[in-house]
Amino acid sequence: MAMSYPFPIYFILLIITIPRLISTVGKTEQWKSSLPTELSTNNNLSEKLINDPKALEEASTDYGNLVHDFPAAVFRPTTVNDIATLVKLSFNSSVPFRIAARGQGHSTRGQAMARDGVVVDMKGLRERDREGVKNNIKMKNVNEGIKVFGDSKVGYYVDVGGEQLWIDVLYETLEYGLAPVSWTDYLYLTVGGTLSNAGISGQTFRYGPQISSVHQLDVVTGKGEFVRCSKQKNSELFHGVLGGLGQFGIITKARIALEAAPKRVKWIRLLYSDFSVFTKDQESLILRKNSKLDYLEGMVLMHQGPINNWRSSFFPLTDHQRILSLVTQHRVLYCLEFAKYYDHHSENTINKEIQTLVQGLDYIPGFYYQKNVSFVEFLNRVRSGELKLQSQGLWDVPHPWLNMFIPKSRIMDFNSGVFKNIIQKRNITTGPVLVYPMNRNKWDNKMSATIPDDEDEIFYAVGFLHSSRFDNWKAFDAQNIEILKFCNDAEIKYKLYLPHYSTQEEWRNHFGPKKWKSFVQRKYQFDPRMILSPGQRIFNNN
Repeated sequence: MAMSYPFPIYFILLIITIPRLISTVGKTEQWKSSLPTELSTNNNLSEKLINDPKALEEASTDYGNLVHDFPAAVFRPTTVNDIATLVKLSFNSSVPFRIAARGQGHSTRGQAMARDGVVVDMKGLRERDREGVKNNIKMKNVNEGIKVFGDSKVGYYVDVGGEQLWIDVLYETLEYGLAPVSWTDYLYLTVGGTLSNAGISGQTFRYGPQISSVHQLDVVTGKGEFVRCSKQKNSELFHGVLGGLGQFGIITKARIALEAAPKRVKWIRLLYSDFSVFTKDQESLILRKNSKLDYLEGMVLMHQGPINNWRSSFFPLTDHQRILSLVTQHRVLYCLEFAKYYDHHSENTINKEIQTLVQGLDYIPGFYYQKNVSFVEFLNRVRSGELKLQSQGLWDVPHPWLNMFIPKSRIMDFNSGVFKNIIQKRNITTGPVLVYPMNRNKWDNKMSATIPDDEDEIFYAVGFLHSSRFDNWKAFDAQNIEILKFCNDAEIKYKLYLPHYSTQEEWRNHFGPKKWKSFVQRKYQFDPRMILSPGQRIFNNN
C-alpha cells in the first residue's frame, strides 16, 4: 500500500508562494498561499484572524506529531455565523482558500490541518459558552453549549456544540441523572471531532458508534450555508457528515440521545493464553440476550510492554510478577475486559449477574481481576494516565498509531501473522494493543463511516496505540506498513479507522465502489470547490 511520509518534527517548513495546482475529482482549482484581500478587509472576520508564530505552530501540529503543515492563519470564531461567513467568503472567492476545523488536535496524521489555508480553532466557541453563564447563576447548566431536554416522542436528549468536549457532556448530563450511551476511551475530544469519524469504544458492540446516537445536526456546509439536518430532513447531508471526515460540513451542534445514567461499574479483566478461546468468549459475551454487558474490549499483553499502561492501571502490583511470568511462558497473553453498570436498584443483584456472565468463560484459572468504581471514574479512566505522562514529558511525543477493522472470518489469520509474527519479530511494541468485537447491525451503512465489506455479523477493532521518541517513530511506521502489507498479501479485507491515504485510488478502495460514488456525489453537492478538511488528502492530495 502506498503511504506518505511526513517531515520529521524538527524540520523547518518554509511556506512558499509558488501557486500549486490541486487535483480533484474531475476538476482542478488553483490555490495560493496568501489569503484573499476580502478576508483582511472584512472587519468582523479579520479581527478574529491570528497569524502570530505561536498560533500557527500550534495549528501545524497534532497528537500524532508526525505531520506539520502550517496554515496562513488561525481563525477563532465567537459565533456559528462567523464560521459560515468565513466559508462563504472562500466559496465565493475567485481563488478559494482551504479551511479545516480543529477541535482538540487529537488527529494523528495531520487530518485537521490546512496548509496555507485557515484553521478554525473551535475552542473559541467553547470559551464563549463558558463565559456566557457567568452572569446567569440561576442556570442549572454551567455551560451554555450543552443543554438537556426531554421529549415525549424521542425521550431525553442533549443539544451540544460541536466544539464541546465529551468530558463536559458527561458532567453536564449527569446533573440530570442522564448520560449518552456510546463513548470513546478518551473523553477530552470534541463532539464534532468524534462524530466526523464514528466514535468507538467498548460500548459500540451494544449501542453502536457515537454517530448512531445522533438525532439531528447543525452544519455549515462547504458553500457557507447553515443547514439543520436529520434522518428525515436533509438526510443526504446528515448521513454524509456522520463519519464523513469533515468533507461535507463543519458540525456546529449535535442532538444526542440520552438514557438514565448508572452510578457505579463492576469492571472485570480476565487473562487468556489461547487466542481462539479469547475471541470465542468475547463473541459469546456480546451475543448474549440476557445479562447484557455495557462494555467489552480486549488487549494484547507482550513481554516487551508493561503490564499496566497509560490507558489504566488495573492489575495490582502484588500480581505483576505472576503475570509477567505467564507472559514470558506464552510470549503473548490476551486480556478480556468487560464492565456492567449498576445503581441502587440493582446493587443487590449485580454480583450474581457478574457470576452468570463469567460462568462458562474459559480464562486462565486464578487470573480474574475486578474493580468496583464510579461511573465517572470508569469512563474517564484514561485521564490519570494522560496526566502522569504529561508530568513526565511523555504525552506530546510521536504517536504512529494504526487502527483497523478486521472481519471475524480472518481474525485468526491476523493473530498468527501479526500478533505472533510481525510484532514478536520486530519487538518494539510497548504501547496498548487493543482487539475487540463489534456487531455489524449497530452501524448504519447510509452514513459515511466505513466497516469491512464482509458477510460476517461480527468484525474486530484492532488498535496499535504506539508512542515513540522523535528519533525512532519511523520504525513503528515501518511496522504499520508491514502489517498492512501482510493483510493485503493475505487478502484480508480490512478497513482503516481514522484512515490516512496519499492517493485517491487508495481512498476509492477504502470506501468501495458504491460508497465512493456516494461520497463523491455528496462532496460535489455540499463542498463543490473542495474547501473543507484538506488535511484528509481525499480531494486535495498535496
